[in-house]
Amino acid sequence: MNEFLTGILGGLYNFLGNYGWAVVFFTMLIRLVLMPFDYKSRVSMRKMSKVQPQIAAIQKKYAKDQQKMNTKIQELYKKEGVSPLSGCLPMLLSYPILIAMFSAMRSYANQQVVRQVLEMLQNPTVLPAFDGWLWIRNLWMPDSPFSSALPDYNTIRMIPSDVWLKFMTSDVLATLPGELSHLTLESFSGNALNDTLTQINTYLQSLPIYTEGTAILPGWTFNLIITQFSIMKNFNGLYLLPILSAASQFLMTKLTPQQPAQPAQDNGQAGTGKFMMYFFPLFSLWICSSYNGAFALYWVTSNLIAIIQTWAINKYLDMKDKNAENARKEGLVL
Repeated sequence: MNEFLTGILGGLYNFLGNYGWAVVFFTMLIRLVLMPFDYKSRVSMRKMSKVQPQIAAIQKKYAKDQQKMNTKIQELYKKEGVSPLSGCLPMLLSYPILIAMFSAMRSYANQQVVRQVLEMLQNPTVLPAFDGWLWIRNLWMPDSPFSSALPDYNTIRMIPSDVWLKFMTSDVLATLPGELSHLTLESFSGNALNDTLTQINTYLQSLPIYTEGTAILPGWTFNLIITQFSIMKNFNGLYLLPILSAASQFLMTKLTPQQPAQPAQDNGQAGTGKFMMYFFPLFSLWICSSYNGAFALYWVTSNLIAIIQTWAINKYLDMKDKNAENARKEGLVL
């Protein structure tokens, strides 16, 4: 799945010539595939909403006979052709795709970061080529003023051995600077990798272009209780994608119809719904701040398209319900 998604992304990049726009168009394709499931989910939720008064009446009538109550509710579901899970299952299909996209973006980002590191090692006086998009200098680093466009040590050390070994051919090893000329393929395998990356980072720190590119803006370091933030002198982005991700996630949550709760569960489910309404935007803010800009761009684009789809589907279903009600009234008049 990972290779399939990265293959499509690479094909779009070859056609468009920019990874940012490739991500945008790829996200549009993903949302187009998911649209029938989104529509089915909205229809199912509306059907459940319509039978809620009948469910409440059954619960009140058979409050002292739980088994009878459940039997009558199941009979109602069968009669009306609805299911409590029918609205949720289609929406769950988007989560495996989100996880796969996260993995694909991370894989792509790891490869691009290794490429940029090797460019600096092979040509220490020239900045590596960045894959930028609008206000973001390097899509493979976070869209944040707290992040440099150049890969830092924390980013480099998160790249697994298999990615490094894809690039470390004998020809590439031969082009490494004298300080690193002792490195071999074994240096990028197993337990040796950590020490190797430390040596690479030490060498990068000795390069003027690297120290300048990762310098912190004087006086702009903020110490919090559990962490510290510093604004970079040559920062990578404006923090727009993380903010947009949180805002769009909140709006999407507000627009998405929730599965109606049964009266006995109202308080607990209402509390859970309120928690989720704020948890997901904060989670979006965190993950899009922590990971590369390409994934944040996917997340924001997906949310914005989902918002438009939800609005359009709701309008269409409202129109269908109105037409059906008008037809029913005309039938009664006749």
